[in-house]
Amino acid sequence: MGKTIMTVDDSSSVRQMVSFTLKDAGYSVVEAADGKDALQKLQGQVDMIITDLNMPNMDGIELIKNVRATSGYKFIPIVMLTTESQDEKKQEGKKAGASGWIVKPFKPPQILSVVQKLLK
Repeated sequence: MGKTIMTVDDSSSVRQMVSFTLKDAGYSVVEAADGKDALQKLQGQVDMIITDLNMPNMDGIELIKNVRATSGYKFIPIVMLTTESQDEKKQEGKKAGASGWIVKPFKPPQILSVVQKLLK
């Protein structure tokens, strides 16, 4: 059975690009428009989350904190996919429980490399 990855971004074009890349590699994908939407859709098998940092309603940091507080999803890999590359923001993400960080713009092989590494 394939792995399921949730992609969370307020930009539909970014979600579509991530989703296309992952589906093309054989993963199932759940899409969410922001952190709040992601928490509502977080049920069943989700093996990994790729989330933006800056989003309306609930940002990526708050989403990570909420996911880490949810039994069953406490230890799944969560990767930040964002335009933010400042160390301060990375530390904030790491402190919240982020497993990795990818800076936009990204190339599809970059995402797949991180996903394959974290889902071993």
